[in-house]
Order: sequence, then structure tokens, then C-alpha cells
Amino acid sequence: MLNIGVLVSGGGSNLQAIIDDCEKGEIKGKIKVVISNKEDAFGLERARKHNIRAVFEKNEDEVIKILKEENVDLVVLAGYLKIISPKFVSEFENKMMNIHPSLIPSFCGDGFYGERVHQAVIDYGAKVSGATVHFVNEEADAGPIIMQDTVKVMDDDDAKTLAKRVLEVEHTILPRCVKLFCEGKISVEGRKVKVSE
Repeated sequence: MLNIGVLVSGGGSNLQAIIDDCEKGEIKGKIKVVISNKEDAFGLERARKHNIRAVFEKNEDEVIKILKEENVDLVVLAGYLKIISPKFVSEFENKMMNIHPSLIPSFCGDGFYGERVHQAVIDYGAKVSGATVHFVNEEADAGPIIMQDTVKVMDDDDAKTLAKRVLEVEHTILPRCVKLFCEGKISVEGRKVKVSE
């Protein structure tokens, strides 16, 4: 059973999806710690409700130290709105995954987070959007892609309605990727990620 650390900045609904699958036995892993760079992040409250160590910490060196103390095998960025340094990446190379609310390489990178992403999709006139789980590398939203799923962009969508449907996809593919990682079914070769299910 692998040890998981989750980093959040907000409500933590993706965290909750992972907690639920761990508690159901779907994921052969245990969330050891949830860390947020925002003291009032509801994700920390979610962790406490499930007796998971919840830590507010802004200093990256301290975050790395805590993850190592907990012997974390996989770091999951679940709505963590802070750029990760190359040092952090090297500490957990191919062991840190992020969820992004668009189909990378579209609508991603610096400045593309939250409803800004969905508004950009609508403004561009894209017909589909979705979510991407990828490994984290030194560039924002540029690591090897593990899994993607799509949603149709409706003519009457606004950023909020599109975000809601994309979030449903996130709640499915992120726990699935965590599950597969914990089962040793994900391998990385350069930019390509192989998933055996």
C-alpha cells in the first residue's frame, strides 16, 4: 500500500474523490497528509474530518520535509495554485501528478487556472474541453500526460456551467490515475505515459 500526499489550495473536491475511493478500497493507498498553502482552504477541513493529517504550510522546503517525514510515494496536486520549483520536481520525479481543467496542451500554463480556463475555452469557440491528469515537470502544465477525458462545450455555456461539467470528469479521472499508480500500472518513457489497466 502506497503513501499519498495531497496538496490543495481550495475546496478540495478532488481530494474528497480520492478519500472516498481510498475508504472504499478502490485505491490501494493511504493519504498520509494533506497540505495547503492557504490557511482557510476547505480541503484541510475535509482531511481533518477523515482523521488525515492536515497542514497549512507555505514554505516549499517545509512541504518537501513533511512529505518525506510521511514517506510519501505519490504527491497529488488537487487544485494546488502554486508553481512548483525544479527542486521540488526533482525530489518527486514521475511521482507527482496534477489535474488541470482543460485538454492540455490547450488552455494551460501560466495564468490558466480556475474559471479563467473555462472562459478562455468559451471565448475561443472550442467545441470540446475536458480535464487532463499529468506528471509534474519544471514547466507549468507541461509534464507527460497520464489521462484525459472530454466534455462537449454547449452553445449556452458560461464559465461556471462548463466548470461544473469538467469537474465531474476530474472527479473520475484523478482517482483513477491515483489507483493505477498505486497498482504499478503507470510507466513513463520520455513524454509518453503507458497505462495498463
